[in-house]
Amino acid sequence: MSSLAFRVLGPLQVHGPAGPLRLPPGRQEVILAALLLEANRVVSTNHLVDLIWEDDPPETARTQVQICVSRLRKLLAGADGEVTITTRPPGYVLHTDPANVDAALFTGLVLQARRLREQGELVPAVRLLREAVTLWQGECLSGLDGGPLANKARQLNEERLAAVELRIQLELELGRYDGLVGELQLLTHEHPLREKLHGQLIQALYWSGRQAEALEAFRTARRFLAEELGLEPGRELRELESAILTGELPAPSGSVPVRPSGGKAPEGSSPTAGPEKGEGAEGAGTPAAPAQEPARQDSVPRQLPAAVADFVSDAGQLAALEEALTGRPGRTTVGLAAITGKPGTGKSTLAVHVAHTLAETGFPDGQLYCDLRGTTGAPATPEEVLGRFLRALGIPGQLIPESLDERAEMYRTRLASRRVLVVLDDAAGEGQVLPLLPGSRGCAVLVTGRARLTALPGAHRVELDVLAEDRALELLSRIVGRERVATEAAAAEALVRTVGRLPLALRIVAARLAARPHWTLASMVQRLANERHRLDELAHGEMTMRASLSLTYEGLAPEDRRLLRLLSMAHAPTLPSWLAGALLDDRRPFPSDLMEPLVDVQMLDVAGVERTGGFRYRFHEIIRVYAREQLAAQHPPEERREALARMAGGWMYLAQQAHGKVYGGDFTVLHGDAPRWEPPVSYTHEVLADPLAWLDAEQAALCSMVEHAADEGLHDLSWDLATSLVTLFEVRGHYDLWEQTHLRALAAVRKAGNLRGTAAVRASLGSLYMSRNQFDTARQTLISALDVFQALDEPMGEALCRRDLALIARTGGDDAIALELYRRSLADFDRAGDVVGRAIVLTQSAHIRMRQGEIASAQGQLDEALEIYEGVGYTGGRARTLRRVGQLLLEQGRSDLAVLTFTEVLELCRDSGDVIGEGHLLRDLGHAFAMMGRPDRARDFYDRAVTAREDVMDFSGGALARLDLARLLETEPGRSRELLVPAVEVFRERRMSRELAEAERLLTIAC
Repeated sequence: MSSLAFRVLGPLQVHGPAGPLRLPPGRQEVILAALLLEANRVVSTNHLVDLIWEDDPPETARTQVQICVSRLRKLLAGADGEVTITTRPPGYVLHTDPANVDAALFTGLVLQARRLREQGELVPAVRLLREAVTLWQGECLSGLDGGPLANKARQLNEERLAAVELRIQLELELGRYDGLVGELQLLTHEHPLREKLHGQLIQALYWSGRQAEALEAFRTARRFLAEELGLEPGRELRELESAILTGELPAPSGSVPVRPSGGKAPEGSSPTAGPEKGEGAEGAGTPAAPAQEPARQDSVPRQLPAAVADFVSDAGQLAALEEALTGRPGRTTVGLAAITGKPGTGKSTLAVHVAHTLAETGFPDGQLYCDLRGTTGAPATPEEVLGRFLRALGIPGQLIPESLDERAEMYRTRLASRRVLVVLDDAAGEGQVLPLLPGSRGCAVLVTGRARLTALPGAHRVELDVLAEDRALELLSRIVGRERVATEAAAAEALVRTVGRLPLALRIVAARLAARPHWTLASMVQRLANERHRLDELAHGEMTMRASLSLTYEGLAPEDRRLLRLLSMAHAPTLPSWLAGALLDDRRPFPSDLMEPLVDVQMLDVAGVERTGGFRYRFHEIIRVYAREQLAAQHPPEERREALARMAGGWMYLAQQAHGKVYGGDFTVLHGDAPRWEPPVSYTHEVLADPLAWLDAEQAALCSMVEHAADEGLHDLSWDLATSLVTLFEVRGHYDLWEQTHLRALAAVRKAGNLRGTAAVRASLGSLYMSRNQFDTARQTLISALDVFQALDEPMGEALCRRDLALIARTGGDDAIALELYRRSLADFDRAGDVVGRAIVLTQSAHIRMRQGEIASAQGQLDEALEIYEGVGYTGGRARTLRRVGQLLLEQGRSDLAVLTFTEVLELCRDSGDVIGEGHLLRDLGHAFAMMGRPDRARDFYDRAVTAREDVMDFSGGALARLDLARLLETEPGRSRELLVPAVEVFRERRMSRELAEAERLLTIAC
């Protein structure tokens, strides 16, 4: 062990044999802190530059970093030669025993404590947690400027508080109530927003015999949350109060959570061993980091739209719905309720209100919501809805099956042990709903629709009509004010009758009155008297609703009316504010100002808030129909086409920017010549801070725009947008959307005779077929696209086609053909000036070099690819290349560095939500530790790979990890049989003949 000790859990300090080392303040402190926080891992030079200069580095920044590192090397070498800082592209690594860094010690002690808790060893777990917290001497890196290091420091500070909370929980389970009260009173004073600490204080007081003080502690927490945040306490605190009041608070339990299937806890984790102990003499250079990675959490969907504050309904109706959904005594089937009625009667409002009422108490495992679009003419298919729900429940897109039956089976399996409420809004009919019903009686489904839905088995049905007069008056009072309604009682009654007591119509006219307090209710009744333009087909005939909408519409300014008409062209479920600017060709910085006049009179609803703070908007379908009528009457086809082109151009601009943010530039994609419409710069900057999250959120709107543009003859925009969306489709596994959008775009470009667009779509479809392992179809499609690109002399298109054809050849074992195609693809990418395309080819072809034993050549290609990815900031490419680097290091016998590399890639996968990649990397780490002769660590990682794969229903990946683990456990026949039996079934079902033969061989030995 080194004689140097590094402290970051407090002020940055270095202690040597002769006492503290003096660190030069400023840049050297920042660099040392960054290297220590990532000890034994590469920290890029670019990252260090950003830490010191943030957004404005000088031209000599990299040189100055090198100088600082050189000085730190001398300082550390003078104190202890065992601690070194080495150069490793793309930056530097500080090598030291993890036991020398207090942060690593802290993390290791907490991890050991958690393992002991799982084994039921609470007393030693408490001791380790106390030891871990004593390492802290203040806030992490206190004294250093905030800057980018502050995020990592905040993370460690949060882990300290989590360790304190865990230790207190264990002491509560051990019955040490009295001794915790004082400490918890201090902690809740220092951290008043942490509800867990408040809950622990309440329990400690109650079980110390101080019931009144426990209730007062709850009230203190509630007052603080209400005054500071305007929030009520969470469910756990409220349940504690209720249990105390009823005398039913259970004593804290020491029960141990059930361990996931797949093996024992790792050996060598005794209460006294630090994280570096028990790993063998050869472990001096092996990182402890893999054991410290956070566990991935199951997805808990919370998809309900916002409820309205001025909701009115029948109390008996609400009670019956709640009983039907939460369960009658003896119920053995899923709870099912259907709300039906005419448009505008409040079906969706009632459903969302009931769902929010029951969400926390009745369905704590989540709420799924989908607008089935039953009245739009393009209803959502059950396959589409199941795909969305499975993703919300944590299943990666790549693992979602194609067929409806398989999706439904996976959906029912995922919900089998959960209490989830499913809200299906605007159903077209029973056939759309039946495949979406869970099989578990713990779940419930609430359906709305215009049809009566009488064929839903066992459903409790509520058919809504117009509001009773008293509730209609109550709704009017809540919107315009009780005093105003009381003053004009007769006019109020006339008003609700005039609009047919339809909630939607009443809300519209009430909003007008609320916005204009000088108008009387009687004047509104008079304005509604002319029935010539009424739209009330769903109330008392067509006239009443039209009167409400026409009155509001005619009261708008001319430009607002024009915007309403043009907005009706959008097919997106919700509308971002920039659409208003695009449709009107208005480039003001805050386009939401254009939408607000329509919101004021409830011709548009606010559907939510974006990360930018801007609003999203939504049409009621009746109003959209009315607006489209006006659009057809007042705008000639050419004017509509121009507005549509601007809207599509706006989506295209944002999608192109998102692709560039992901790839570090406009790389590996072809574009058409159609003009873009650029939303405000501030909006673009904010929404694309996380480009994949934006693409996920806007998926429905973007796909709809591809199809809409294709239908309207905007073929250049259609194919360009479709191929740009592969950035999302490929990462998330949205293969069905990939195909759907591309086939629509392909039809449009073929009809228009657009050869370049046709080839671009075909090339992208070739990539899709390749991802689905349809290699013959992929090869034919890619060759046909390549022929066109060669005729057009389009180097980017040729490069993309040859790259994918090479990958098909490589997969089939035709290395010579693959290398020639890669060589030509590389030349094409160079001709097109696409550096990321070059890096992808280098990474893919390096795998062949490795197979052929050309290690130096493979290493050179991977080094060049990494340099390119670092230069442009393409994280996904860097992760894939680093994984190849790790495999190459294993081939060279450099297992310790391979482990470091795999660990870094694993963190990248987890940061991006790539659960498939996580399973691959856990298995890679298992291989690495097996090659190092460390079976306990290999077993741990194989075990975790099995769990990671099977948790997301990737049973073939899980079977491969089971086979790896069985090889390792040939001396444990019972455990081997347990692993191999399900693996054999999977290999047989998936026709994986080579793996099946190996598994059957091992199973024969185990038997």
